[in-house]
Amino acid sequence: MAFPDEVLTDEEEVVLHLHPHWKTAIRPALVAMLALATTAFAWVMLPQNTGGFLAFAVVAGIMGYYGIRYGVGPLVAWRCTHYVVTDERILLQDGVIARERRDLPLNRINDHLLTQSLLDRLFGCGTLTIDSIGDQAAVLTAVPHAHQLQTALYELIEQAPNDDEDDEETDPAPTSRNRRR
Repeated sequence: MAFPDEVLTDEEEVVLHLHPHWKTAIRPALVAMLALATTAFAWVMLPQNTGGFLAFAVVAGIMGYYGIRYGVGPLVAWRCTHYVVTDERILLQDGVIARERRDLPLNRINDHLLTQSLLDRLFGCGTLTIDSIGDQAAVLTAVPHAHQLQTALYELIEQAPNDDEDDEETDPAPTSRNRRR
Protein backbone atom coordinates (compact mmCIF):
# COMPACT_ATOMS: atom_id res chain seq x y z
CA MET A 1 0.00 0.00 0.00
CA ALA A 2 1.39 3.39 -0.99
CA PHE A 3 2.00 6.19 1.44
CA PRO A 4 -0.68 8.89 1.09
CA ASP A 5 0.69 12.17 -0.29
CA GLU A 6 -2.14 14.18 1.26
CA VAL A 7 -0.45 13.78 4.64
CA LEU A 8 2.37 16.06 3.50
CA THR A 9 2.16 19.84 3.44
CA ASP A 10 2.50 21.79 0.19
CA GLU A 11 6.08 22.90 0.86
CA GLU A 12 7.24 19.58 2.31
CA GLU A 13 9.53 17.38 0.22
CA VAL A 14 10.09 13.66 0.74
CA VAL A 15 13.78 12.91 1.24
CA LEU A 16 13.50 9.16 1.90
CA HIS A 17 10.59 6.73 1.80
CA LEU A 18 11.54 3.33 3.23
CA HIS A 19 9.97 0.08 4.34
CA PRO A 20 11.61 -2.32 6.80
CA HIS A 21 14.45 -4.33 5.27
CA TRP A 22 13.46 -7.33 3.16
CA LYS A 23 15.22 -9.67 5.60
CA THR A 24 12.25 -9.25 7.95
CA ALA A 25 10.03 -10.87 5.30
CA ILE A 26 12.13 -14.03 4.96
CA ARG A 27 10.71 -15.93 7.94
CA PRO A 28 7.03 -15.16 7.17
CA ALA A 29 7.55 -16.11 3.52
CA LEU A 30 9.13 -19.41 4.57
CA VAL A 31 6.26 -20.13 6.98
CA ALA A 32 3.67 -19.44 4.25
CA MET A 33 5.51 -21.68 1.77
CA LEU A 34 5.92 -24.44 4.37
CA ALA A 35 2.19 -24.33 5.19
CA LEU A 36 1.34 -24.53 1.50
CA ALA A 37 3.81 -27.38 0.91
CA THR A 38 2.46 -29.31 3.92
CA THR A 39 -1.10 -28.93 2.64
CA ALA A 40 -0.08 -30.14 -0.83
CA PHE A 41 1.85 -33.06 0.70
CA ALA A 42 -1.22 -34.06 2.74
CA TRP A 43 -3.40 -33.90 -0.38
CA VAL A 44 -1.06 -36.24 -2.25
CA MET A 45 -0.29 -38.67 0.60
CA LEU A 46 -3.66 -39.11 2.30
CA PRO A 47 -6.01 -41.74 0.88
CA GLN A 48 -8.90 -40.63 -1.31
CA ASN A 49 -11.70 -41.80 0.97
CA THR A 50 -13.88 -40.22 3.65
CA GLY A 51 -11.25 -40.57 6.38
CA GLY A 52 -8.58 -39.17 4.10
CA PHE A 53 -10.71 -36.16 3.20
CA LEU A 54 -11.46 -35.53 6.87
CA ALA A 55 -7.75 -35.76 7.76
CA PHE A 56 -6.92 -33.45 4.85
CA ALA A 57 -9.50 -30.92 6.07
CA VAL A 58 -7.89 -30.94 9.53
CA VAL A 59 -4.36 -30.54 8.10
CA ALA A 60 -5.50 -27.84 5.67
CA GLY A 61 -7.29 -25.96 8.48
CA ILE A 62 -4.26 -26.04 10.76
CA MET A 63 -1.84 -25.11 7.98
CA GLY A 64 -4.20 -22.39 6.76
CA TYR A 65 -4.30 -20.87 10.23
CA TYR A 66 -0.52 -20.95 10.67
CA GLY A 67 0.11 -19.82 7.11
CA ILE A 68 -2.15 -16.78 7.50
CA ARG A 69 -1.29 -15.96 11.13
CA TYR A 70 2.50 -16.34 10.92
CA GLY A 71 3.09 -16.01 7.17
CA VAL A 72 0.72 -13.82 5.21
CA GLY A 73 -0.20 -11.51 8.13
CA PRO A 74 3.39 -10.43 8.89
CA LEU A 75 4.09 -10.03 5.15
CA VAL A 76 1.17 -7.65 4.75
CA ALA A 77 2.18 -5.76 7.92
CA TRP A 78 5.74 -5.49 6.58
CA ARG A 79 4.47 -4.05 3.31
CA CYS A 80 2.19 -1.55 5.09
CA THR A 81 4.95 -0.15 7.34
CA HIS A 82 6.37 3.15 6.10
CA TYR A 83 9.32 5.21 7.28
CA VAL A 84 9.13 8.59 5.55
CA VAL A 85 11.76 11.28 6.11
CA THR A 86 10.91 14.73 4.79
CA ASP A 87 12.74 18.02 5.06
CA GLU A 88 10.53 18.97 8.04
CA ARG A 89 9.71 15.77 9.95
CA ILE A 90 9.84 12.01 10.21
CA LEU A 91 6.59 10.13 9.60
CA LEU A 92 6.17 6.59 10.90
CA GLN A 93 3.10 4.70 9.73
CA ASP A 94 2.13 1.10 10.30
CA GLY A 95 -0.99 -1.01 10.42
CA VAL A 96 -3.13 -2.87 7.94
CA ILE A 97 -6.71 -2.22 9.02
CA ALA A 98 -6.22 0.13 11.96
CA ARG A 99 -3.37 2.52 11.21
CA GLU A 100 -1.04 4.34 13.52
CA ARG A 101 0.84 7.37 12.25
CA ARG A 102 3.44 9.26 14.23
CA ASP A 103 5.15 12.53 13.37
CA LEU A 104 8.47 13.70 14.78
CA PRO A 105 9.46 17.24 13.79
CA LEU A 106 13.16 17.47 12.96
CA ASN A 107 13.67 20.50 15.20
CA ARG A 108 12.53 18.46 18.24
CA ILE A 109 15.04 15.61 17.80
CA ASN A 110 17.75 15.43 20.45
CA ASP A 111 19.58 12.23 19.58
CA HIS A 112 19.55 9.33 17.15
CA LEU A 113 21.21 5.99 17.86
CA LEU A 114 21.99 3.27 15.32
CA THR A 115 22.43 -0.31 16.52
CA GLN A 116 23.43 -3.20 14.28
CA SER A 117 23.98 -6.88 14.92
CA LEU A 118 26.43 -8.88 12.84
CA LEU A 119 23.61 -10.03 10.56
CA ASP A 120 22.36 -6.44 10.26
CA ARG A 121 25.84 -5.30 9.24
CA LEU A 122 25.99 -7.99 6.55
CA PHE A 123 22.62 -6.91 5.15
CA GLY A 124 23.29 -3.19 5.57
CA CYS A 125 20.35 -2.54 7.86
CA GLY A 126 19.92 -1.61 11.50
CA THR A 127 17.66 -0.27 14.21
CA LEU A 128 17.48 3.49 14.52
CA THR A 129 16.28 4.91 17.84
CA ILE A 130 15.31 8.58 17.69
CA ASP A 131 14.96 10.56 20.93
CA SER A 132 13.05 13.81 20.89
CA ILE A 133 12.19 16.53 23.35
CA GLY A 134 9.79 15.39 26.07
CA ASP A 135 11.13 11.86 26.59
CA GLN A 136 9.53 10.60 23.40
CA ALA A 137 11.36 8.02 21.37
CA ALA A 138 10.69 6.37 18.04
CA VAL A 139 12.25 3.06 17.07
CA LEU A 140 12.67 2.24 13.41
CA THR A 141 13.48 -1.47 13.21
CA ALA A 142 15.26 -3.15 10.31
CA VAL A 143 15.89 0.09 8.43
CA PRO A 144 17.58 -0.55 5.07
CA HIS A 145 20.72 1.51 4.35
CA ALA A 146 20.85 2.50 8.01
CA HIS A 147 24.13 4.44 7.79
CA GLN A 148 22.85 6.52 4.89
CA LEU A 149 19.61 7.25 6.75
CA GLN A 150 21.49 8.31 9.87
CA THR A 151 23.74 10.62 7.83
CA ALA A 152 20.78 12.11 5.96
CA LEU A 153 18.92 12.60 9.23
CA TYR A 154 21.91 14.40 10.73
CA GLU A 155 22.17 16.70 7.71
CA LEU A 156 18.45 17.47 7.81
CA ILE A 157 18.55 18.24 11.53
CA GLU A 158 21.46 20.63 11.00
CA GLN A 159 19.61 22.39 8.18
CA ALA A 160 16.29 22.61 10.02
CA PRO A 161 15.59 26.05 11.52
CA ASN A 162 15.48 26.11 15.30
CA ASP A 163 12.62 27.82 17.08
CA ASP A 164 15.03 29.10 19.76
CA GLU A 165 17.11 31.09 17.27
CA ASP A 166 14.18 33.34 16.42
CA ASP A 167 13.57 34.25 20.06
CA GLU A 168 17.11 35.25 20.87
CA GLU A 169 18.22 38.73 19.94
CA THR A 170 21.88 39.52 19.93
CA ASP A 171 23.15 42.80 21.27
CA PRO A 172 25.04 44.81 18.73
CA ALA A 173 28.76 44.99 19.40
CA PRO A 174 29.91 48.37 20.63
CA THR A 175 31.72 50.35 18.01
CA SER A 176 34.85 52.36 18.58
CA ARG A 177 32.88 55.63 18.31
CA ASN A 178 30.75 54.74 21.32
CA ARG A 179 33.71 53.99 23.53
CA ARG A 180 35.32 56.74 25.57
CA ARG A 181 38.70 56.53 27.19
